[in-house]
Amino acid sequence: MKCLRIYATPDGESHFDEVEFPTTEIAVHPDAASFAVTASYPASRLRITHIPAGLREVSWHTLPEPVLTIRLDGSVEYETSDGEKRQVSAGSFVLVEDTHGKGHLSRHSPEAQTVIWVSLPKGFAALST
Repeated sequence: MKCLRIYATPDGESHFDEVEFPTTEIAVHPDAASFAVTASYPASRLRITHIPAGLREVSWHTLPEPVLTIRLDGSVEYETSDGEKRQVSAGSFVLVEDTHGKGHLSRHSPEAQTVIWVSLPKGFAALST
């Protein structure tokens, strides 16, 4: 299962990447089709955020810890310090690991949005790219 990643290099520049969450097929009931599930990963806390309608741009920022964001509705355009931009729509998840350096810019869609933030422990190692 592929996931967009925002990370910072040692020189403080932010970039995009994709990581792969390996999955295994499981069946939860004999009469149901199996589905893909990832391994379990440690998390330190979970927050549900409401981004109000009309919040358009959040200036350059970093996060204090690695976070997996899960967008339930609305969309956002992220920009990294190297100038690359990516649009992220509802139903997508992003691993945000730029905890130092210049950070990233967020441009939100005009409607209100709900995003789940799963804080990952310090030293969380990114998955394979």
